[in-house]
Amino acid sequence: MATRFYTHPIYLEHLTPPGHPERPDRLRALDETFAEARFDALDRQQPAAADENAVLLAHPEEHLARVKAAIPEEGLAPIDADTSASPKSLEAALTAVGGAIAAVDDVFSGAADNVFLAARPPGHHAEANRAMGFCLFNQAAIAARHAQRAHGAERVAIVDWDVHHGNGSQDIFWDDPSVLYCSTHQMPLYPGTGAKDETGAGNIVNAPLSPQTGSERFREAFRTRVLPALENMRPDLLIVSAGFDAHHRDPLAEINLTTDDFDWATGRLMEVAGRFCDNRLVSILEGGYDLVGLAESAASHVERLMRG
Repeated sequence: MATRFYTHPIYLEHLTPPGHPERPDRLRALDETFAEARFDALDRQQPAAADENAVLLAHPEEHLARVKAAIPEEGLAPIDADTSASPKSLEAALTAVGGAIAAVDDVFSGAADNVFLAARPPGHHAEANRAMGFCLFNQAAIAARHAQRAHGAERVAIVDWDVHHGNGSQDIFWDDPSVLYCSTHQMPLYPGTGAKDETGAGNIVNAPLSPQTGSERFREAFRTRVLPALENMRPDLLIVSAGFDAHHRDPLAEINLTTDDFDWATGRLMEVAGRFCDNRLVSILEGGYDLVGLAESAASHVERLMRG
């Protein structure tokens, strides 16, 4: 399996207030981990910033205009209670979008079997018309739309194992059966969405988990809800919203997963991609706020992608 890895120094220049969990040190921790010899085989690339029009694949022009207007010339500008922008935030966000688009192009062209994009700001809380939850643009949603528009993908599946429900992805694809959205997440927890009865056009599959759930319930949710939905859809592309904040070390939640759980879940999704997607799998970093837990979990995920 050829695994491509995208990241870019501009992602470090999206700044957040002191003490904010979504901070540049997250990517520095990943940079240090992926510099280890066990990752020498990764095909490392830097993405270009996407054209602003790419944002419009999943967001209206008004949303793009509001984000652009929120970018300060200096310092930090609040967007909501926990989301802010700094002078380089737009460039970082557009480069995150560019990475997601490049990753889709890679797996459809055969340049890579799978891709991991380590970018920030994250994206899965960004609704069609609202930046929130640390997120400005929804990279996973844009990637799905790009696969449909540029590569003729008829069915795209997004699997989101971030500990927080991806309300943005759910919002964008709520009534679109060509995109399946599956999420395992802690409930109750921010942003308050993700109940089992939120099903959209039958294309939304939520598997909420109670606090202190642990590995067994997470894997059960994967086996009984996520994997059957994927089997039923038979997607042309599988996108992972890869948040690692369900790790037991993370300060923002209490699902208490281990690194082995991310290896296991990655393996199950690779089996699906092998059967239906010609191995095409694109993984996009979302959350993960304990630096050790994040680095260990992302390393486990990417090692599994590399093993094939």
